[in-house]
Amino acid sequence: MTKKDSRVAYFCMEYGLDSSMKTYAGGLGILAGDYLKGAKDHDYPMVGIGVKWKQGYTDQRIDENGKPYDSYHNYDYQYLEDTGVKVTVTIRQRDIVCKVWKTEEFGNVPLYLLDTDLPENPDAWITGQLYGGFGEDRIAQEMVLGIGGVRALRALGHEVDVYHFNEGHALFAGFELMKERIDQGVSFEEAWEQTRNETVFTTHTPIIEGNESHPLDRLLYMGADNGLTIEQLVEIGGAPFNMTVGALRLSRKSNAVAELHGVTANKMWSHVENRSEIIPITNCIHIPTWVDENMLKVAEEGGDLWEAHMKNKRDLIDFIEERNGVRLDEDKMIIGFSRRAAPYKRSDFIFTDESIIGPLLESGKVQIVFSGKAHPLDDTGKGIVRSLVKMARKYPNAVIFLENYDMTIGAALTRGADVWLNNPRRPKEASGTSGMKAAMNGVLNFSTLDGWWPEACDHGVNGWQFGDGFESEDEQELDAHDLKALYDVLQNQVLPTYYENHDKWVEMMKASIDSTKDRFAVKRMLEEYYNNLYAK
Repeated sequence: MTKKDSRVAYFCMEYGLDSSMKTYAGGLGILAGDYLKGAKDHDYPMVGIGVKWKQGYTDQRIDENGKPYDSYHNYDYQYLEDTGVKVTVTIRQRDIVCKVWKTEEFGNVPLYLLDTDLPENPDAWITGQLYGGFGEDRIAQEMVLGIGGVRALRALGHEVDVYHFNEGHALFAGFELMKERIDQGVSFEEAWEQTRNETVFTTHTPIIEGNESHPLDRLLYMGADNGLTIEQLVEIGGAPFNMTVGALRLSRKSNAVAELHGVTANKMWSHVENRSEIIPITNCIHIPTWVDENMLKVAEEGGDLWEAHMKNKRDLIDFIEERNGVRLDEDKMIIGFSRRAAPYKRSDFIFTDESIIGPLLESGKVQIVFSGKAHPLDDTGKGIVRSLVKMARKYPNAVIFLENYDMTIGAALTRGADVWLNNPRRPKEASGTSGMKAAMNGVLNFSTLDGWWPEACDHGVNGWQFGDGFESEDEQELDAHDLKALYDVLQNQVLPTYYENHDKWVEMMKASIDSTKDRFAVKRMLEEYYNNLYAK
């Protein structure tokens, strides 16, 4: 039985609820959107707090030279409801008014979005671009989310038992909860303890660079200290001030997002004194959003799974032709790969030895469809995208790059590919929910043992692993090891099964669906959060 009585306020910088709503950048937002939809489906007392981004994340296109460039549009959302509530946050010694919008448009529990794009604001552009700008912009955005979010909850009259910070971006909500208590005469230590008692935190990225930190003078200049002294700030988040460290110390309990990530996160933050315990709760997906209902039905009833899959594959082929003008061969294997262009994800890894992969592409035996954006300020990531586009131009009938990755592309690929490739450097992948979407659609995972896959993989039965969970601090050694394993499993297991043992392939599709559809559905995740994280 789940303890459903905790009223939860869930704070997140981004929410992926629908392609039409540009309030998400990647996996963090998709997870948050799925979570709010699951809470609605299964009747959990939760509300979401976020930001109404005027331009959202970048639209990232490819120019005629194969280089990605960023463009931004102003978006209006007719379905947002005006709550009539406005709250004020003092940023850089100026009062910034935040208007509060609400949406339940996409089968989600109420999501409140704060908006500074108002004529009365001197800094109307704080909520302009998700992850846009530099340090000061980010702090201002996080002050709106955290401080403004708590004030919005108060103004809306929501009673809250648990404040859930999804990533360190929401940390300033904890500062506001402490300030409320300090203003009532409670000591700093007592305010910290009481705030800890009602706060939980989810840590995601195991990459140090992905965990934000700021110089203390910047926090003070922005007003993010919210009345705390420099000494108190250092006690919470260190110097420079690390948002993840602060959140770990300001929460009574924290969680990682997969079993392996739990091990990695505890190791990574072991030096942080006075931090909360980090338990693993593996991410899940919202099945109605991502999984073809017919695939689940056919798998359960023992129908023709291959024909059901081929319908999705043809849909993907049509989608690609419409977008890129290239028609892939439905009788040949399609590998899907879509994720952020971050170096540890090794997007172009399969092309490392062209003497092996080249002939497979030229013969059409392997077709690969890529998608993914680089962060607008990440030149290395943009270099990865360029390299994928270059390969698509070199092998125009076998390699596809779909520009401007979004939920629509993600859904088409995780339904229509035959194989889902994932090759992060273990243990750098926190979870990786796209593989779950693929698995439940009968698309077979072919992945290093990282993120969620070690929990699900039954090699040769419901998908494949390569690399045997090998880890090394030496990236060259790790890459060489994994590359050899990738080519070995691809050539000697994946391709022969697809082309020479059709019955086994279909059996594996069924095993993939059966082994993941309950275990990685958002219902299980909600139950674990309520029982293991929210309940005292």
